[in-house]
Amino acid sequence: MNVALYIAKRYLRSKSSNNAINFITYIAIIGVVLGSASLFVVLSGFAGLRDFTLEFSNIVDPDLKAESTKGKSFTLTDSEISKLNDLEGIAVFSKIVEERVLMTSEEKKSIVFLKGVDGNFQKVVDIESQIEHGGWLDQKSNQIVTGWGVANNLSIGVLDYTRPINIYVPKPGIKQITSTNDAFRAVKAANVGLFYINEKLNDNYVYAPIALTKELLNYSPNQITALEFKLNKGADEAVIKQKIQSVLGDKVLLKNKAQLNDALYKMLNTEYLAVYLIFTLVLIIAFFNIIGSLIMMMLDKKQSLNTLFNLGINLKDIRKIFFLQGSLMSIVGGFIGILLGLLLITNQIYGPDVLKVYITPDLPYPSKIKLINLVLVFATISVLGIVASKIASVRITKALVKTN
Repeated sequence: MNVALYIAKRYLRSKSSNNAINFITYIAIIGVVLGSASLFVVLSGFAGLRDFTLEFSNIVDPDLKAESTKGKSFTLTDSEISKLNDLEGIAVFSKIVEERVLMTSEEKKSIVFLKGVDGNFQKVVDIESQIEHGGWLDQKSNQIVTGWGVANNLSIGVLDYTRPINIYVPKPGIKQITSTNDAFRAVKAANVGLFYINEKLNDNYVYAPIALTKELLNYSPNQITALEFKLNKGADEAVIKQKIQSVLGDKVLLKNKAQLNDALYKMLNTEYLAVYLIFTLVLIIAFFNIIGSLIMMMLDKKQSLNTLFNLGINLKDIRKIFFLQGSLMSIVGGFIGILLGLLLITNQIYGPDVLKVYITPDLPYPSKIKLINLVLVFATISVLGIVASKIASVRITKALVKTN
């Protein structure tokens, strides 16, 4: 039988004759329970918020996107189109022509990204589900679909032909400009829909037929700025990327959803790390209570420790008793805290509406239970508990356990 573990468990269960020590012990355990519960709740809430944020960004992000490596555009030949159509794993792909343009409506102006898309675009991403008013554009027209922010800036509505919309792009060249006709290419457009996705897209993006965009930019029939791909379910992304690269060569750079939103992913990962470190610091402060509780227990059990020493238990094993006691306090407290956190998060996800925490009157705060967060919290509590117990246990010296 492990004598040190047996005595540590007895000390953990038994009460001290000194009420102050009992109170300090209870405070220490409660601190660990609340600290671990708080850490798990915050990480679960952040995981839910992360997925909630990425959900809106990923709606209009393709599975893969091929962008030009040199300049803004590249040429896609008929042979390359045929080879891409024959590749297994690709469900559909869409040709894209995108450029920054000036949009005007009466006296109002706005710089926006004009994204020209072909008829396959609705099959690549579910853009039509995000249209709040109106409908999707017709490829054989001068129709556009704008974000809410763009529409507000220009004070335009849906099918409002009383407010003409003009789209301008600078003409390339080095000749002297004598009139606006020499400086800009322009087309007239009619807004047929308003989409609402996220603030960045709402305030900056306008969708248009690819033919209209090519006409505005004076692109050749096979000239595009990007290709967006939708992959078949279960397709190996890495393999498909290699196949597409072999067809298009070095003239394009392929990116997946994460790479298209690398700044957003980095920001979310940084925030996740910052939240974890802040709450870990709170836990470190809480574990000072564990150290204090163990030291007080050592002083209270001084007579018992002297008896154990006289019975032949060496100093190393006596230190081990309190090391195990502190570790058990931390692990048990952490386990209870995680269960409490699980209960709170489960209620937030599946519980009755009256018990949930809301961001807005209609939107509960998004939360998600992830195994990695369970493991991370338990590992953090265990490591901090072991370190705290080690710090406290080394305070036991021969002078403490041996009477004169």
